[in-house]
Amino acid sequence: MGHDDAAPSRGMREAEAGTAQLRVLAHPTRLALLRRLRTMGPGTARALGRELGLDSGAASYHLRRLAEGGLIVEEPGLGTRRERWWRAVADSVQFDPAEHEDDLTREYVRATLAALADDLRGVAAAVPSVPREWLERAAFLDDRLWIDDGTADALRGELLAVLERYRPRSLAPDVEGQAEGRPAPTIVQVQLYRRP
Repeated sequence: MGHDDAAPSRGMREAEAGTAQLRVLAHPTRLALLRRLRTMGPGTARALGRELGLDSGAASYHLRRLAEGGLIVEEPGLGTRRERWWRAVADSVQFDPAEHEDDLTREYVRATLAALADDLRGVAAAVPSVPREWLERAAFLDDRLWIDDGTADALRGELLAVLERYRPRSLAPDVEGQAEGRPAPTIVQVQLYRRP
């Protein structure tokens, strides 16, 4: 298994997205690159570009913008003078849209929702060939709750707390410690919003 298949190093803290990070992440290509680095680990502009259908120059440009925003860094020891390896600095990016009310926030939220929809389309395409065990462990919930704002805030806080309790149990190995038989990442997507 190559380094492009390695998972991000554990111990990375979650990043709090500020205005500079939002400006970078509001672009769908950069958001896709960061999500790929967070999920699958370090990669080069060439390999990442190939995965996302970009030429290496465009991928390199977007990676540099992510680095300028403090969201990715070069992976020491993997690069050469000709090819740089990049990794995400954090396992997750936390952003509270309630703290920012501007067009940039709206663009970031739109780009994030579009990326989540793309992920789900990819999962839907794979469902016919997934093993039974995958189906037994998956959960897809689509629910509606008629609750007031305070209750919605409490629900949001509890859901985030559950994720934080499980974060230390993550089994993703270090870049050099990628071992056969490790589980693929478990994707947890939570959308909590009032119908617009």
